[in-house]
Amino acid sequence: MDIEALEKMLAGGADNAMLRFTLGKACFDLEQYAKAVMHLEEAVRQDAQYSAAWKWLGRALERAGELERAAETFRKGIEAARQKGDRQAEKEMAVFLRRVEKQQGKTQ
Repeated sequence: MDIEALEKMLAGGADNAMLRFTLGKACFDLEQYAKAVMHLEEAVRQDAQYSAAWKWLGRALERAGELERAAETFRKGIEAARQKGDRQAEKEMAVFLRRVEKQQGKTQ
């Protein structure tokens, strides 16, 4: 589905975490990181347990050069995934967190 169709759905009042996630991921894929962050932040605001949204939000923040926010997002996402029992997302975000910390010069 293209971004215009998704934005039309959003404008029509169909605002939910899944739509925001889909929009955020589509923007990320087009390297529109600021827009991706906006939609993914709304996705996790609407559903704090949406581990895939946390992961892509962290990645979008990293790509946007916001490393501190990315690290914090991955930490929150890891906790959300842990609470939900989503071990795969937890592991993936731990890898991304280590990568961001390395970029920041914080090796653990």
